[in-house]
Amino acid sequence: MRALVVTAPGPRGTAAVTELPDPRPESDEVVVRVTSCGLCGTDMHVLGGELPVVGYPLVPGHELTGEIVAVGSAVRDRAVGERVAVDPNMPCGACHYCRIGRGNLCEDYTAIGVTRAGGFAELVAVPARCCYVLPAHLSEAAAGLVEPLSCAVHGLNRLPRRPGEHYLIYGAGTMGLMMAALVRTAGAASVSVVDLNEERLAFARSFGVDAAVTSADALDRAPGFEVVIDATGAIAAIEDGLGWVRRGGTFLQFGVADPARGASFSPYRVYSQEIDIIGSMAVHNSFQPAVDLLAAGLDLDPLVSDVYGLDDFDEAVARFRAGTGRKIYIAPQKG
Repeated sequence: MRALVVTAPGPRGTAAVTELPDPRPESDEVVVRVTSCGLCGTDMHVLGGELPVVGYPLVPGHELTGEIVAVGSAVRDRAVGERVAVDPNMPCGACHYCRIGRGNLCEDYTAIGVTRAGGFAELVAVPARCCYVLPAHLSEAAAGLVEPLSCAVHGLNRLPRRPGEHYLIYGAGTMGLMMAALVRTAGAASVSVVDLNEERLAFARSFGVDAAVTSADALDRAPGFEVVIDATGAIAAIEDGLGWVRRGGTFLQFGVADPARGASFSPYRVYSQEIDIIGSMAVHNSFQPAVDLLAAGLDLDPLVSDVYGLDDFDEAVARFRAGTGRKIYIAPQKG
């Protein structure tokens, strides 16, 4: 099979399309023929060598969907021919956090496309328990959005979700706009987004947000916002966003920041104004809800802007880093 292999990390990473042996499933695994795998900020961290859990060489890609083409000897609840989305997270089930129901905080973290071979390949072996069967009517664009939407669902679940509150989201990329769509369904009075990319702001306006601006200063919300969400991971955005949380409000750190960076804020203001600062890590009991939301008609298909083959991976990464387009898929079967 053909796969995109990152052989060494660096500012741009060293990656090449390589011929690898077809995977064979272990007894509890299935082999998925990958139809699409989303390009994500986490993949940029893999390329850059910024995640300490990653070992190289690695086939990255964790937002994958496809068709089961082989099943292991012990698999009973999945079958060849099923179309599935794959939850890349594999908590150990035995550590303290797994035992108290916080598997996304597992002390022995493993994940498809991060600590083991992922979806930027024609075929990938994954645990059968990680596969979620997709409804036949679900579009290919929607199928590929299940994993990132499940992260957004978990982020939403971390919030107080009080109807009638005003939300400010930093980042008009895929994840920010997914959060915008979800908080709207949860009863937000208004949803505004901040981004420096005018192309993304224009799309955000067409996607139904109330305001899309390059600076929160342009918004008429002098008291601030009940909920501020960072979906960028950019330190400047995080620091600015913390300043827009009103008294008694909530700040959600949803974007993936560089682990080596820190942000400045006023602990006294957090104390005196009772501001809640919350983190949201990956997926937690939110994969099936994401499938169900899409199956019920949550239309996120417009978020997908580009589909590239494996041979065009460098172009896809350049487009991602330039902030042009929206959700970018790698389709390993594409010629």
